[in-house]
Amino acid sequence: MSAPNVSQAKGTRLPTYVFDNVKPLASHVANIIAGVIRERNALGQKAVLGLPTGSTPVSIYRELIRLHQEENLDFSEVETFNLVEYYGLAKDQLQSYHRWMQDNFFNHVNIPPESIHIPDGTVAAEDVDQHCRNYEESIRKAGGIDVMLLGIGGNGHVGANEPFSIRNSRTRLCTLDPVTRRAAASDFFGETNVPTQAITMGMGTIQEARKILLVALGEHKSSIIRALTQGGITERVPASHLQDHPDSMVIVDEASASQLDFYQTPWSFEDVEWTDLLIKRAVLWLCEQAGKALLKLNDHDFREHNLHKLLRHHGPAERIAHRVFRWLMDTIEYHPGGRDPKKIICFSPHPDDDVISMGGTLIRLVDDGHEAHIAYMTSGNIAVFDHDAHRIADMVTEYNRIFDIDNQKSRSVEQQVLNSLGTKQAGEPDIDEVRAIKSLIRWSEAKAGAFKVGCKEEHLHFLDLPFYRTGTINKHPWGTEDVKIIRDLLTTVRPDQIYVAGDLSDPHGTHRVCAEAIFETLRQLKEEEGWCPDVLLYRGAWQEYALHELHISVPLSPSNMELKKKAIFMHESQKDEALFPGSDPREFWQRAEDRNCGTAKRFNEVGLPEYFAMEAFVRWDGVPI
Repeated sequence: MSAPNVSQAKGTRLPTYVFDNVKPLASHVANIIAGVIRERNALGQKAVLGLPTGSTPVSIYRELIRLHQEENLDFSEVETFNLVEYYGLAKDQLQSYHRWMQDNFFNHVNIPPESIHIPDGTVAAEDVDQHCRNYEESIRKAGGIDVMLLGIGGNGHVGANEPFSIRNSRTRLCTLDPVTRRAAASDFFGETNVPTQAITMGMGTIQEARKILLVALGEHKSSIIRALTQGGITERVPASHLQDHPDSMVIVDEASASQLDFYQTPWSFEDVEWTDLLIKRAVLWLCEQAGKALLKLNDHDFREHNLHKLLRHHGPAERIAHRVFRWLMDTIEYHPGGRDPKKIICFSPHPDDDVISMGGTLIRLVDDGHEAHIAYMTSGNIAVFDHDAHRIADMVTEYNRIFDIDNQKSRSVEQQVLNSLGTKQAGEPDIDEVRAIKSLIRWSEAKAGAFKVGCKEEHLHFLDLPFYRTGTINKHPWGTEDVKIIRDLLTTVRPDQIYVAGDLSDPHGTHRVCAEAIFETLRQLKEEEGWCPDVLLYRGAWQEYALHELHISVPLSPSNMELKKKAIFMHESQKDEALFPGSDPREFWQRAEDRNCGTAKRFNEVGLPEYFAMEAFVRWDGVPI
């Protein structure tokens, strides 16, 4: 297993550090914060932290908790100030940042309750201004913020400082941007339930922190990270004001750094080692810049686009281009499982990821005679609309009436479900009985979709991993019970080939958690038994792989694509309108078709055979994500 890699991106207006996976990134950030705490403790002083909420800092908080529990990091002299709170939410409400911080951090370390400061979203309207002034005064009395930890929104906001916020603003009540509310929709079980206002620490207050660490993870943050670090200071991107701060840095993973010039064209900034992967990336980039197919590139194209060294060490142009052409041709595979019958498992984080992301490949695997298993890792029940659950409960009640099925317990459950759905408040989690109905809806849809691509019922496995069973968007970290369930399946089926969701930037983080649990299980099996199947990563629901990354590309005919779409249509609760669509407004079948056809189009644009559509896969290298 190779060591984690970190590099400093060149050509940015802010110091920007790129990590190859999340764990060392979280450890690095946590250790910076821990260093400040220990230094202040040694001097008998308080360390003052500015803290965010959201999916990005979770791994950092978990590492700080580990440092406290295992390495005696003492938080007793720490004082904290949170960036933001929704206005109108009670402190104990599920979506409040008070509750989020308690659940994810404060309940696990020894910060005195009186040293924890979070804006109060319940303060009366006439008292808001004074409350905000008091918050500022509390920061001043604490001596100012030593370390400010920040995330960044897709529109460039920090805290709730939305685009065109005043750069020297202070803590205040503000109106949330539609982009921000849409991003928070999953927390509130629908965008309409998201509050329209929040109390936020201002940009001027944030800028006064002595050190600022801005962290971003995932492809969906890549465009705003480019704007933040390579664009100038602009009111449109509030985070860009950090460029004026004397000690601020940006810390990102490779996915969120993927649009930076340093990542796109590293050869333009420094001498590079021309590995096969970098050659592929450079030459395919050159095709795009020159508007030419691979085998039409010439020496002049390489020189014109600053690829002199590649040409000098690996040229002439025809030789380099032909190597890349052959590499890409070799990825095209009509028989992704091979020609001899094998056992294969597709791990599907949600009940529809299998057919959305690799439905065409599943069709091909079944047609080739492989024993194709699908393991549905979570119930997906939180993504079902209440009206769908109400419809099913209504139907069961009417069915029992028609056939005069008189069961007191059944009637009681039905009444509980209907009462709960009828009185449920916006953003409130479901009772167990409603969650069970929603799970059954997803279960039945998953079976129907799998049958459509040809899989057999005895080869479908519904794992219902424990980490997911919270009934809310926030999930537990994976644990030993999750690994045991996965391990039991792998040791029972003993597959030759495994497919894992590599779409690690899904809005809920479920894909990443599932992948981490699978990889840990595989690590254990390799260490203990020396068993290591072929592992391929797929995408499709949220992102797609770039051409230079691909190891296997499976061509799909129009009839394959049509059957794949019909399998996706079986997921009726996600059809027409998904409860949590993320930032992409298209239906999942549209995303899948556009991405599959787009991959085929990119192959054709660089001069390879033209197919109707293609599904793409990357072979896992054994490195933790």
